[in-house]
Amino acid sequence: MQKITLASKALFDFDKAVVKPEGKAAIDSEIISKLSQVQKLELVLVTGHTDRIGTQQYNQKLSERRADAVRDYLVSKGVPRDKIETLGMGKTQPVPGVVCTMTNFKALVACLAPNRRVEVEVKGEGVVRR
Repeated sequence: MQKITLASKALFDFDKAVVKPEGKAAIDSEIISKLSQVQKLELVLVTGHTDRIGTQQYNQKLSERRADAVRDYLVSKGVPRDKIETLGMGKTQPVPGVVCTMTNFKALVACLAPNRRVEVEVKGEGVVRR
C-alpha cells in the first residue's frame, strides 16, 4: 500500500472541511495522477487528522468531514466511490516532532498546521513503474 500525506494547509483552512483550490490541485498531482498507473484498484483509504485545538469529540467529526471532502473530490474525478473508505482520527495522531508551546493563538495555529492533514493510502495491483 502506498501512503501519500497531503498537508491540510493546502487542503483546508483552519477549522474547515471544504477543499481549497490549491488542495484540489495537490490531490490532482499527488493522487489522481498516481491512480492512473494502478491497473486494478483495490482500495483508497482516506484518513483525516486535526490538531489538538478543541475537544476530541469536535475534532473527531472535523477529521471525518475532511476525509469525506477528499473522498467526494476523488469521486468527482472518476475514482469509484465503492473503492474509497474514509476514517477520521481526530487529534489522536499528531505528527512526531511537532512541538508547539506558544500561548499566542495565531502562532499556535500556525505551528500546529502539520497535524491538520489527510493521508491517502492506495492499494492496488499492477502499478506501472515509469
